[in-house]
Amino acid sequence: MSGNMYNGKELADYIDHTLLKPDATDADIKNLCRQAIEYGFKGVCVNSTHVALVSSMLKDKKPVPVAVVGFPLGAMHTAAKAYEAKNAIIEGAKEIDMVIDIGSLKSKNYERVFSDIKEVVDASGENPVKVILETFFLTDEEKIIACTLAKSAKAAFVKTSTGFAKGGATVEDIALMRRVVGKDMGVKASGGIRTISDAKNMINAGASRLGVSSSVALMSE
Repeated sequence: MSGNMYNGKELADYIDHTLLKPDATDADIKNLCRQAIEYGFKGVCVNSTHVALVSSMLKDKKPVPVAVVGFPLGAMHTAAKAYEAKNAIIEGAKEIDMVIDIGSLKSKNYERVFSDIKEVVDASGENPVKVILETFFLTDEEKIIACTLAKSAKAAFVKTSTGFAKGGATVEDIALMRRVVGKDMGVKASGGIRTISDAKNMINAGASRLGVSSSVALMSE
């Protein structure tokens, strides 16, 4: 990839323009959508309560509505996650970013983790599901297992972080996740990406999507 690709349209194609703060207002969400349209970002990532608004704002526009599910803890019942995903898609979401059952993973209850992902994937139909690992809480071994389970459950991406834990995306985690899932699955870097240099490093390490809340500042460097 050439160095100048990080300053233009090609970089925008990697970015899910993101606003997941609990106090985000309708005006904030509308502004987020307007920015995404202006800069040509890949997606607009919001909490599921905002999906209908985002879908209406982005109708016939390039960015796709992305809904988070089971966010930010991942500790709710699988049926609730599956319902949230299905309802978000009915309201216009084109992609789903779900948080895994972190406690079950750390308890080595891999069957439950797999089932949790699979039910959301099934509820999402043809719409891609990104599986948020929350890497800050995981050992490298647990990251490998989580990636393997997500791939087995037919998720489209694995994703580093919610942005609500202490740690975000690291180059090392992106490289590890890419090695585990191979070339046929997406890897989304999310959490702490604030500069073009951060974005470039994540892409070079294997990221195929970036979750960024400071996207406009990044593009304005």
